[in-house]
Amino acid sequence: MNAGIVTRARIAVKDHIRACVTRLVRMQGAQAMQRLLTPAPQGGITASMLIFKIFRTDEWNTLRAQGETTGAPVDVADGYIHFSTAVQAAETAAKHFAGQDGLFLIAVETETLGDALTWEVSRGNALFPHLYRTMTLEDVVWAQPLPLQDGVHQFPAGLEKAAT
Repeated sequence: MNAGIVTRARIAVKDHIRACVTRLVRMQGAQAMQRLLTPAPQGGITASMLIFKIFRTDEWNTLRAQGETTGAPVDVADGYIHFSTAVQAAETAAKHFAGQDGLFLIAVETETLGDALTWEVSRGNALFPHLYRTMTLEDVVWAQPLPLQDGVHQFPAGLEKAAT
């Protein structure tokens, strides 16, 4: 098959997916969130998937005000911005944000991050997404509060199913 035809077909599919995601973002309610959180059927790491960053309120407000961030202090110290997959996010919150209120869960589409996103072995020998560039407000697909209830962070309905 002609490589040019395949490339154009892939671009058309990506444009269609991007348009669908844009429509979903504009929708309101739990149904839209559930559909937005649903990854490719095979699960795991894919070329196009949502990854998640947990920010404290002041860190989220800084990103919103300045349009970009180098991340939380741990990110600056490590030289990259730490992200988690849907499966890893709750454990990340429990390990690094235990008992902290005023958090926000930020979703970012991997496909838009390009070569600056790498997957590296970290906690439990699992691959974690790390961003080696400034994160911009334009990178954010959605953000929402991550409330603390009875000492446990309450993630969006359907997030735990997003990787299955």
